[in-house]
Amino acid sequence: MRDVLPELMQWWEAGETIGVGTVVATFRSAPRPAGASMLVGPDESAVGSVSGGCVEGAVYELAQSVVASGEPVLERYGVSDDDAFAVGLTCGGILDVFVERVSRDSFPQLGEVAADIEAGRPVALATVIEHPDRGWVGRRMVIRPDVPADGSLGSPRADAAVHDDALGLLAAGTNATLTYGPDGERRGEGMRVFVWGFAPKPRMLVFGAIDFAAAVAKVGSFLGYHVTVCDARPVFATTSRFPGADEVVVDWPHRYLRAELDAGRIDRRTVLAVLTHDPKFDVPLLEVALRLDDDVRPAYIGAMGSRRTHDERMARLVEAGLTQDELALLSSPIGLDLGARTPEETAVSIAAEIVARHWGGSGERLATTQGRIHHDD
Repeated sequence: MRDVLPELMQWWEAGETIGVGTVVATFRSAPRPAGASMLVGPDESAVGSVSGGCVEGAVYELAQSVVASGEPVLERYGVSDDDAFAVGLTCGGILDVFVERVSRDSFPQLGEVAADIEAGRPVALATVIEHPDRGWVGRRMVIRPDVPADGSLGSPRADAAVHDDALGLLAAGTNATLTYGPDGERRGEGMRVFVWGFAPKPRMLVFGAIDFAAAVAKVGSFLGYHVTVCDARPVFATTSRFPGADEVVVDWPHRYLRAELDAGRIDRRTVLAVLTHDPKFDVPLLEVALRLDDDVRPAYIGAMGSRRTHDERMARLVEAGLTQDELALLSSPIGLDLGARTPEETAVSIAAEIVARHWGGSGERLATTQGRIHHDD
């Protein structure tokens, strides 16, 4: 929903009715993840995508029907590879798409939810997408940390179960379809609830105000990270040099990282790109980063440098007392082997390694591999 939120809010604020189709579950080689949304506006325009173009036509027609009837629909798209062209899902994957009508009357909390998302405040949205009692389908509940839920799914028991699970998804910044018994029983089936977890953007910390950092910041922002560039040298760490960054900080890297940790602003979704390749900056920084506990250790810690710089850095880290298990957490030299030369090419190499680490990709050419293209989270 995040990608189509500006258009959705424009129509919602104008008092219009919108058809919204959302991927709520995927199987096999589905082209879009859970949470991907497509809008059908009052002017019959389509915004967003649920399948990269495979079944948009079918979802468009279904959304028009749902807008007219007001009855939400959960539809499954996907057949075997050999007859996938029959429904347009040419990848052979399977998508569950929930289509609903959204307006000020049906979703009065949307304005507050959108404001939370825009401000980076954590908020989760739970929607009943399947239930034996059709009256439950489409009911919503808005969940925020440390405050009572807004809305109800149908019963106190169901609300309590979904509320607790949604807070867990929100902490991880993930979306999921959850299954319960008809009254929220944890050991049961019949009710399915889709939960959007709109957590603040994950962070990318780029250390070293060099030309490569500008390119990495730009690519990081494109990937959806909140990007911070940090360097101890004020003459280089300026906002004018890093327009792609959300913020530029003048501080010693290790001191800044420690302060962010103490403030609770580093988590398992954070990625670190250490581009200083200067031992007085990167060794103290990596001592802090590589020794972090599992619950706050960044998802990726990469350090730039030549093979010689890498060997010298590793020797210094060993002298500082880091163990082999801690050193194994470091991606150095940083990035995948793309033959990159320019800052922009190097940024793509670094981004590729971050994506591969996140999704469990091998980094090999798909043309030389077998099996599924999309990896499970």
